[in-house]
Amino acid sequence: MVTYAFYPSPFGLLKIGAADGKVILVGIVSKQDEPNQPTPLSAEVYRQLQEYFAGKRTVFTVPYALNGTSFQQAVWTQIAKIPYGQTVAYKDIAQAIDKPRAFQATGRAIGANPLAILIPCHRVVGSNGELTGYAFGLEMKKALLNLECQTLNS
Repeated sequence: MVTYAFYPSPFGLLKIGAADGKVILVGIVSKQDEPNQPTPLSAEVYRQLQEYFAGKRTVFTVPYALNGTSFQQAVWTQIAKIPYGQTVAYKDIAQAIDKPRAFQATGRAIGANPLAILIPCHRVVGSNGELTGYAFGLEMKKALLNLECQTLNS
């Protein structure tokens, strides 16, 4: 059974989904669209996210499950390896998973990332270093990257 919990964040209402003792969803929603059923796991995810937003956490340690196609899972697993405060290009992700010509499919998989921030798709940029698409808007992507840069430089 999947449970959902909702918490405030600097970017809007966080929706955290959990099933079988693992986080399966972290996203931003405009309103509560499911019954609010906080659990110790969702509370821990929220605590770690609060630390991240405060610049006090660079790595997440909650158990999670990635539910998607094998291609999506390969992309998300590669994104999870991007170090805090660094960025990589879409093409770098495609090359790292041995699909060097799959830029567009890689972009779609990144856009379908179910674990925003935990799987840091905000760290993926265009080949020229420009900020490109983000499921929750470029302003949030820019803010997350700036937070990480400031944390590393403080």
